[in-house]
Amino acid sequence: MAERNIQTLVCSACKGKNYHYQAGKKRADKTKVEVSKYCPKCKKHVPHKESKS
Repeated sequence: MAERNIQTLVCSACKGKNYHYQAGKKRADKTKVEVSKYCPKCKKHVPHKESKS
């Protein structure tokens, strides 16, 4: 059974931790995930980046 890591997405505008997702243990590329998501604090869609923990 493969281990899954829980990653946190952080708003690039207000630095709020809004979303979580599961990532596989091995990733081919070491780039951080960046997705445009809705931020309830900013009340608009802004890019969210993967945080360190």
